[in-house]
Amino acid sequence: MATEKIIMAGFGGQGVMSMGQLMTYAGMIHGKQVSWLPAYGPEMRGGTANCSVIVSDSLVGSPIIIEDATCAIVMNLPSMTKFEKSLIPGGKLIINSSLVQDDPERTDIEVYKIPANAIADEVGNPKVANMVMLGAYLELTGIVPFEAVYETLKKVYGAGKEHFIPMNEKALKKGAEAVTKKSA
Repeated sequence: MATEKIIMAGFGGQGVMSMGQLMTYAGMIHGKQVSWLPAYGPEMRGGTANCSVIVSDSLVGSPIIIEDATCAIVMNLPSMTKFEKSLIPGGKLIINSSLVQDDPERTDIEVYKIPANAIADEVGNPKVANMVMLGAYLELTGIVPFEAVYETLKKVYGAGKEHFIPMNEKALKKGAEAVTKKSA
């Protein structure tokens, strides 16, 4: 049985919650059991934001992830500092290396550095850095297929914002390519 326990974290406004919701909805579309638990700092914008997402083949008993995360996707240094300790040994730490130059302290985890902001700029919109990171995660784990996320984008954006879908799909693909280049 596959179960992924993911912590997604960054500053408010970096799309952390959107990334988590997309992952959750994609899991539902793909027939998985899911949970999504958001957490916000006290600030309106620029404060901390994180969410816990669980995607599983079996029922999810609790949405809370404390020290058993299989992956942490961190968009900034404070998030890496806070959440790297939540990973299980052998867990994946996906770092937005555009904003985080430091190395994690732990040596018993897999570390992937993705220049998400730089890739998002190449795609044409700095706001899709979160989709770059999600694409990297999907490439690493395969917990849900990319097609489920594409289908989710259609549902989330709806008829009024469908023009954003191709850019988000491109960002997801570029994130996956960034992992493939690193591991080749």
